[in-house]
Amino acid sequence: MKNNDWKERLNVVYSTNPDYNYEREDSEEQVSLEASRQKLRVQLDRKNRGGKVVTLVTGFVGTENDLKELGKLLKSKCGVGGSAKDGEIIVQGDFKQKVLELLKKEGYTQTKPVG
Repeated sequence: MKNNDWKERLNVVYSTNPDYNYEREDSEEQVSLEASRQKLRVQLDRKNRGGKVVTLVTGFVGTENDLKELGKLLKSKCGVGGSAKDGEIIVQGDFKQKVLELLKKEGYTQTKPVG
């Protein structure tokens, strides 16, 4: 064990017990499901957005990098901004139909419109 590993410890700064093992954050990266097995939901949303409409894609199971990559693809094809975090992709504007078509074209066959 390194001597200066205090940044990696969780919930304990110091222990006088010589046999104490510090809890560490295990970065278990989630494995992305293949595109045909993803069950994505596409809906329009305007809650907590100042009345602006956004297209919300939820239900993504996988790594954060894959989510951001898919979000980047959707945003660039729609020509708008947005974000991809916490398992959901936000595309600014009403692009529900276009996002559905793009996802099916990319192999996300179990994609459904909601609402």
